[in-house]
Amino acid sequence: QVQLVESGGGLVQAGASLRLSCAASGRTFSRYVMGWFRQAPGKEREFVATISWTGGVTNYAVSVKGRFTISRDNAKNTVYLQMNSLKPEDTAVYYCAADSREYGRLYSFSAGSWGQGTQVTVSS
Repeated sequence: QVQLVESGGGLVQAGASLRLSCAASGRTFSRYVMGWFRQAPGKEREFVATISWTGGVTNYAVSVKGRFTISRDNAKNTVYLQMNSLKPEDTAVYYCAADSREYGRLYSFSAGSWGQGTQVTVSS
């Protein structure tokens, strides 16, 4: 199991940028596909982005593609979500997640560990 701690959320105006970080414990971080998800009030948790073990392949939700960038630094056991051109509809609690399997597949991500979440609020 990988333990995850998110940071970097906050309150910003529409059009601004934020970078979320997710620090992971354990020496096997580089073996896991990592992902970001979000949950807005009254809505189900939804997929935002995933990244492969080495960081070479990424996948994004249509709603964030072109505005958000997921990246990782395996030497620092950290995954990032750079969010640009933020919109009020991006307001949500953002969660970091690790795949349930070592060396899993990017497009069949199944979360095995979750962080506690970080709030992102975008005002209009």
